[in-house]
Amino acid sequence: MRQNLKMRKLAVVLLLVILAWEWSAGCRRPEQKPLRREPETEFRYTEPEITLYDNATGQKKRIKFEEYIAGVVAAEMEPTWPSEALAAQAILARTFTLFKIRYEKGVPQHGADASTSAEEFQAYDPGRITPQVREAVRKTRGEVIKYRGRYIRAWFHSNAGGRTATAVEGLNFTKEPTPYIKSVEDPGQKVAKPEAKAWSASFPVDEVRAAVIEQTGRDPGAITVASIPKKGLSGRAVTIRLGKATISGAALRTALGPDKMRSTLIDRLELRDGVLHMAGRGYGHGVGMSQWGAYYMAEKGRSYRDIIHYYFKDVTIDKIWK
Repeated sequence: MRQNLKMRKLAVVLLLVILAWEWSAGCRRPEQKPLRREPETEFRYTEPEITLYDNATGQKKRIKFEEYIAGVVAAEMEPTWPSEALAAQAILARTFTLFKIRYEKGVPQHGADASTSAEEFQAYDPGRITPQVREAVRKTRGEVIKYRGRYIRAWFHSNAGGRTATAVEGLNFTKEPTPYIKSVEDPGQKVAKPEAKAWSASFPVDEVRAAVIEQTGRDPGAITVASIPKKGLSGRAVTIRLGKATISGAALRTALGPDKMRSTLIDRLELRDGVLHMAGRGYGHGVGMSQWGAYYMAEKGRSYRDIIHYYFKDVTIDKIWK
């Protein structure tokens, strides 16, 4: 009996010694800081519904997320294009939507997650949905693009004119770093339709002057000189000098009309007889994925994953619902 008691006491003492040693050793270990992760909406692998505002009717409706994405892909890209190009567009549309909802509260002016306006959100036209679009959305279901656990700004454009742009260069975007955006050679110029390959436009100087004032709040005065003081990696006009004012190329394009001044990849800029004449290449801001580039790559047998990783650097393609 006494022997058993002694053994129990010895076991307790040994246990206390071991615990004391582990505690002291633990105190000497460097502090393990938790990884900082950007909080995301938890879908628990279930497709969500969103509230969609119809700009034509002023009505809101609930719609399944993937059904909405099909309508976006059909509106933003030619619905008969190769499957892998449509699939890449589907992932960009899904990522764009979730970024806007998660970080910018969707379209709060309408009290909705999304709208049917291309200016406010994304283009949307369910009437253009084809079997090819359905298949592209189905095979990428729930897939999004992330950089270090956070949805990216999923920019895209029609054709880069030979080389894509950084966010600062193409969009004058300085709100936050976008290290996943890179400037790469774009094969879209090889296959783009003429209207997306090259452009020219002319603007009366009075219209240009009003555009500069609208965007900068500064009056350039009489516009008798025009030049491009700074170009970016892709050759785009980062800044444009007009009279006494300097404006970003992206801002001038917005003010003059992106369907007229189709890009900031300007090959010719001259004043003649009170008119500003321009000519350039590409169509769109040139940032992110070139749609005509995606078309070319898909035709050459590249997958949608290849396309996304070509245009976006160090990103992951994550499936967030089944």
